[in-house]
Amino acid sequence: MRKWSTVDAVPTDDGVLELRHDGSTFIITIAGRVLMSSTARRSEEALATLGCATVRRQPAPRVLIGGLGMAWTLRAALDTLPPAASVTVAELTPTVLEWCRGPLAPVTNGAVHDPRASVVLGDVAKVIADSPPHAWDAILLDLYEGPHAATQRRDDPFYGRAALSRSHRALAPGGTFAVWAEDPDPGFPDRMKQAGFTVSTHRVSNGGRTHIVYEGVAKGRRQMSNVTP
Repeated sequence: MRKWSTVDAVPTDDGVLELRHDGSTFIITIAGRVLMSSTARRSEEALATLGCATVRRQPAPRVLIGGLGMAWTLRAALDTLPPAASVTVAELTPTVLEWCRGPLAPVTNGAVHDPRASVVLGDVAKVIADSPPHAWDAILLDLYEGPHAATQRRDDPFYGRAALSRSHRALAPGGTFAVWAEDPDPGFPDRMKQAGFTVSTHRVSNGGRTHIVYEGVAKGRRQMSNVTP
């Protein structure tokens, strides 16, 4: 039986957020529930690969990631993007950034220390709302649970109709909006389409569970990627 030790813990509105380690694997839990593991990261990597597949061909793409987690999405984005890219991550919890700078840094090859990356401590919904038109070439949302039944209300700050319209506005024409989800939300692709995105849905095995990546492209000059994880 695996024996987990707590490396660090911080209270949040959703319960205690903990970083745990068993000698070889890290996990992050909230209120005792496992959010992510250092050995199960395929869907996070797919989110970045899909979200950056088209913009990687630009000389200096600008990418916004909502949610740092263990920095696997950031690591995969950096591995996909060219040397002149810039990647901004919006993260609500300062302790998560400390973990990625400290004990988690070796497992992501120092993703947060990459000169192309910067981390903003704050709400990605506000970052998007405050962005000028066409500020980003790609926006990737890797947030707790992702879109689901409780986020279908019109004023949901990330996945509601107004929020999706703000994301569309913040993207350059042909820019990519990619969203990770723990489980399918059948109505979410329709809301994306109503906001002006061309949409495809990808099911990604994460080592035992299948997660969802919704890929939307803001209608414009660039065409949608056919890349699959």
